[in-house]
Amino acid sequence: MPSMKAHTEYLTFNTRKQYEMVHITNEVERIVRNSGIDDGLCFVSPMHITAAIYVNDNESGLIEDISTWLEKLAPALPGYKHHQTGEDNGDAHLKALLLHHESTLPVTRGHLDLGTWQRIFYAEFDGQRKKRVIVKVLGLSKE
Repeated sequence: MPSMKAHTEYLTFNTRKQYEMVHITNEVERIVRNSGIDDGLCFVSPMHITAAIYVNDNESGLIEDISTWLEKLAPALPGYKHHQTGEDNGDAHLKALLLHHESTLPVTRGHLDLGTWQRIFYAEFDGQRKKRVIVKVLGLSKE
C-alpha cells in the first residue's frame, strides 16, 4: 500500500559571477529519483532573497533575453534607497521579485513530469558567495 513520504535535500552554489543563470534540472531530477516518491510534488526554493527559481527553455538566446529584460526593469544603479543601509544589491532584490521565488513541479512515476522544453534554473543576482537551494519532494511512495 502506498504511503505518504517527504524527502529534503539542499543544493549549494557559489557562482563565479555576481549575476548568473544556473541550469539545475539534472540535480533536481536526481533528488526526485533518490527520494523514492512515485507520485507527488517537488518544491524548489532558493534560501536567499536575491535569488530565484524559474522554469523555462534552456536556450542561450532566451536566457540572454531574460537577463536583458530584467536589467531594463531593475537596472544596476547606485540610487536605490536600500543602498542607504550600507548594502549595494537593491537591483538584485528587485530582479528576484520579477522571477519566481520558488517553483512546485509535478512528480509522476518517480520522475519530474516536465513539458518538452521545460527546464529548471537557479537565478543568482548577488552571487560570488555560498548560497543554498532547498528541494523538498512530497508524495506517495510505493514502499
